[in-house]
Amino acid sequence: MILSAHQPAYLPWLGYFDKIAKSDIFVFLDCVQFEKNSYINRNQIKTSQGVQWLTMPVLTKGHLGKTIFDMRVDDGVSWRRKHLASVLHNYRSAPFFDYGYQRLERLLSMQMGNLGAICWHHLEFWLREFDIKTRVVRQSELMIGGKKSDLILNMCVHHQASVYLSGSMGRGYLNISRFQECGVDVKFQDYSPVRYPQLWGGFVPRLSVLDYWMNCGPGKLLDKDVEHVIQQ
Repeated sequence: MILSAHQPAYLPWLGYFDKIAKSDIFVFLDCVQFEKNSYINRNQIKTSQGVQWLTMPVLTKGHLGKTIFDMRVDDGVSWRRKHLASVLHNYRSAPFFDYGYQRLERLLSMQMGNLGAICWHHLEFWLREFDIKTRVVRQSELMIGGKKSDLILNMCVHHQASVYLSGSMGRGYLNISRFQECGVDVKFQDYSPVRYPQLWGGFVPRLSVLDYWMNCGPGKLLDKDVEHVIQQ
């Protein structure tokens, strides 16, 4: 069994879903510490002027002592309306705009004040859109302790995983010898961004899933066949 894990992310990039799709079980790490200026509450879309951040504002006072589960979204800011306006302005001519925009409106209309809850609800939506069947569980619903490498190893042991699929950052903190002692093989994700048709000039990798969705639509997310239709 292959297990992977990652922090919540707002409008994640395609590599996030690649990791989930290659796993049998994915742990949604909503009880780890919130990181300011990370991809947890923001991501990028493409515009005629280059990339643009879509940021979900959070109440950061005292955030160093809070987990993602505890973080609150700042709904005193009209961020949902602004994000929809940005998508409307920059993707109205995209092939799947008519399909996606109303769905995105409904998705963003959910009035949840908790950062982790919003990201979880959105993740469920994206997994349905791209037909990813991996079992996904929330860390907050598991009674598993530990920090960093120990936390991940404990999750692998709990779920009887034989392989842990890590992102590249794991090389900096995973105690691989401890995993091996427990019969867990550590593999590192090797993801090369798939090229697909985009608006606004040359291809830009590592954008939010929104960009792929508006240009290529729902269905199988990691289809390499999209490469042959790129406009050079």
